[in-house]
Amino acid sequence: MNACRFWLLLLFLLFLPAVASAAEKGNALKDDILRAEPYSDAEKTGDLQRGEKLEIIGKKGAWLHVKTAAAEGWTRLLSVKRGTAQSGSAIKGVLDVASGRAGTGKVVATTGVRGLNEEELKNARYNESAVKKMESYTQTVQQGRRFAHEGGLQAVQFDYLPEAGQEGEK
Repeated sequence: MNACRFWLLLLFLLFLPAVASAAEKGNALKDDILRAEPYSDAEKTGDLQRGEKLEIIGKKGAWLHVKTAAAEGWTRLLSVKRGTAQSGSAIKGVLDVASGRAGTGKVVATTGVRGLNEEELKNARYNESAVKKMESYTQTVQQGRRFAHEGGLQAVQFDYLPEAGQEGEK
């Protein structure tokens, strides 16, 4: 039994470096800022340059925790292309088709974020200066009409949708 444990431990230790280095790789799609935390107002820890190779360490909401040759930090999900540039080998193409990874070449990117998480809600604090700043953007009806007129915008009337249970409901 001890010999079996020894061999299992040896195999585990041999494969440990391969598992540890299995972090996802990627490239920066655009220049961006690396931040200490996954928030747009967090302290800057470095810069991300378009095309720069990186390692994806973690994910939180619409943010990725990444490590580059020069820095480590959080960046926006849409600033990173996951995976690495691939050669056009025929074998890889067949494997991509078999795994469902072959694409049409028409790339579509989407990101889904559901809002604040439990931790952010618990840590939320009233910020009077932020509220005052937001209120400073308020416009009057007259200012809105003037803006629309200067931009050549015109009002369009739409009929209300029928209420539930009335004519037109399916």
